[in-house]
Amino acid sequence: MAAGSGTRLGADRPKAFVSLAGRTLLEHAVHRLLQGGRLEVLVVVVPADLVDEARALLERDAGPAAPTLTVVAGGADRADSVRRGLAALPDGVRAVLVHDAARCLVPPELVHRVVVALHRHPAVVPGLPPSDTVKQVDGAGTVVGTPDRSTLSLVQTPQGFARDLLERAHREALLAGAPAASWVATDDAALVERLGEPVHVVPGDPRAVKITTPEDLAYADWLLTHDPDRPLTGPPTSQAQAW
Repeated sequence: MAAGSGTRLGADRPKAFVSLAGRTLLEHAVHRLLQGGRLEVLVVVVPADLVDEARALLERDAGPAAPTLTVVAGGADRADSVRRGLAALPDGVRAVLVHDAARCLVPPELVHRVVVALHRHPAVVPGLPPSDTVKQVDGAGTVVGTPDRSTLSLVQTPQGFARDLLERAHREALLAGAPAASWVATDDAALVERLGEPVHVVPGDPRAVKITTPEDLAYADWLLTHDPDRPLTGPPTSQAQAW
């Protein structure tokens, strides 16, 4: 998923097309996805005016073993963009990974964990235990509860699903209309949960940081600098070399 505007990042381009170590966040994200799983089909959802640019960017860097690539325009919100991505999949696809380009440094081994778990569970998400105490507050900012930290997980992407389950979750959400103010789906797993279906959690990774602010981008740059593998760094995207 690369259709978000990323206004909090303060860049002059949509977030997925911002540069990090000479490559766009989109390139980093796709590269690591391909390293972590045997993907047969890759559907990239981007802003409508960047479909051609994204396709040219990824086709130029794709190697001979790259999956079938489709680039489609995103929708009015994240859920709409996911539905458009699902609609672009060939009929034979039975399982899907939904990943945010904002988590462009996801380690390939995390992707692999989700793929492996998806063979045993219809819905899989990676997650990390929170290190801070979490408080539940009301609209006035008053603490109304302190959840048991051992029962909480900070969820990341990619999230894996049986395709029919994810499509059913999105259909039901559309039929139900906009969620109430007390229930907001911030990821695809929340839609599956709303069906009453189980979602399995596998260990996440702190390197799969979500880039939202300029500080996040600076931290991602630091991670690349200190990563011994130095993945996908190099010349600007206009001169990108093959992976």
